[in-house]
Amino acid sequence: MEPLLLVIPGCPNSGSAKELFDTALELEGIRAPATVREIRTEHEAHLHGFHGSPSFSVDGTDLFGSASEPAVSCRVYRTPDRFAGQPTLENLRGAIRASLRAPGPTA
Repeated sequence: MEPLLLVIPGCPNSGSAKELFDTALELEGIRAPATVREIRTEHEAHLHGFHGSPSFSVDGTDLFGSASEPAVSCRVYRTPDRFAGQPTLENLRGAIRASLRAPGPTA
C-alpha cells in the first residue's frame, strides 16, 4: 500500500493533513506512513490527477475523487458542519476503508 499526500507549496493545511493522514492510517491498522509530494505545475497536476491541496491518495487513487479538472489549487472538503481545508478524521478513515474494499485492477 502506498499512501500519498499531494500538496502545493505553501499549503496552510499540509502539516495538519499529514498528521491527519498518518493518524487515520494507523487507526485503520496500516503501518505505512504517508509520503508527501509537492505538486508545482499544471503538468504535474494532470500527471498525478491532482484536484487541489491537500489530496489524499492510496496506490495512486484519490480517496475523495473529483469530477473537476486537475489544477494547482487549494481544495475544500465538505464536513458535517462546514466546508474545510481537509476532511474529518472519520471521513478520511471511511475513505481509506472503502479503498481497501475496492477491487484491484484486472489484467
